[in-house]
Amino acid sequence: MKNSVSISLFAAGTFAAVAALAVGAGSATADTPASSDQPSVIRDGRIGYVVTHRYWAVHQTPEGKVECTRGYNDGPREQFKQLFPEDGVKRTLIDTQLMREGRQWFPDTSEEVFTFKEAGGKVSFGMDLDGKVKDNDFVSPDGAKGIDNQLFRAIGCISNYRAPEGTVYHFENEFMRRYNSNRFMIELSGVDNLVNDADVTVTTYRGLDPLITDATGAAFIPGGTQRIDARFGKEFISSFKGKIVDGVLTTEGAPLVMPGSATFNTSTLHHFKQARFQLKLTPERAEGVIAGYVDVEAFNNHLNTSWSTHHQSYGQLSAPSLYRALRRLADGYPDEKGQMTAISSALSVKLAQVYIEHPPQQVAGSALGTTSATPQASRE
Repeated sequence: MKNSVSISLFAAGTFAAVAALAVGAGSATADTPASSDQPSVIRDGRIGYVVTHRYWAVHQTPEGKVECTRGYNDGPREQFKQLFPEDGVKRTLIDTQLMREGRQWFPDTSEEVFTFKEAGGKVSFGMDLDGKVKDNDFVSPDGAKGIDNQLFRAIGCISNYRAPEGTVYHFENEFMRRYNSNRFMIELSGVDNLVNDADVTVTTYRGLDPLITDATGAAFIPGGTQRIDARFGKEFISSFKGKIVDGVLTTEGAPLVMPGSATFNTSTLHHFKQARFQLKLTPERAEGVIAGYVDVEAFNNHLNTSWSTHHQSYGQLSAPSLYRALRRLADGYPDEKGQMTAISSALSVKLAQVYIEHPPQQVAGSALGTTSATPQASRE
């Protein structure tokens, strides 16, 4: 009993001492002005985010009644049956299946017997890339005019790109989770305020680490760490000047290369000319679009490298027909003959906050071969 009383008295005394220290610390804190009003995730004026979701922006209405008034496009199987009906005519493998497969990799712009159904309507996600309001431009869902997104016209009525059933729509994000080679990050530097800041710099990197999910495995959580791929990821490093207004980051244009590994971890890339970011920022998340002009040939190469004809058939995606639409609708970067080589586009993206770990200072013989991952100069 005596020992119990002693222990109780000791515990009570300890609690009182801790309480007194807490009060004292609280008083000191209250009397000491905060060193910064920035969220704790901003360190030395920097905050990082990693992409968790990425898909080509398609503005959808129920059953496509606004943008796809003529219905959705046919895919490889439907087109094959139309070209080679079961009419008793003998045909060779070379002249049928192999010929159509070759059209995937060696497309042209000759007229097809199929009718390609472009997406219509007046509304689309994206940004004003050319500073003009033209007749074929869109209006954004929040009312901004002059939106350039001709890629939407090409893919908007292809089931593969539509949510949530589209194969490309689904697996682009599945592979984002599965393959670390797709880890794409942005880091804001020179940040004084996440609500309004007239001058920030955005630098892009490829990361090396997995995405962190919650206990369900279905949602991504902020606060993880990502190392920069400074050895094999140099082509993904680009720098953008930007500003934050009312919590929305907007950048100027600069060339951008993004990793785009898909089926079986095929190593493919997305090439943007004059990419721009428009992201709603919070200390934990970012969400919005990456808009720019996508190189048509690179888009077609990525499509066929990532998705076989078999996979394209799941969502009625005919690569030869889409290529013709891309070339027809291309609206940027003419070549020496005046043929447009790039098409305006927008990626819808979601990001989670991460702490970006820069490489250590260069050591003689280091495999990194760089000091502090200084962004390389922007390039076309």
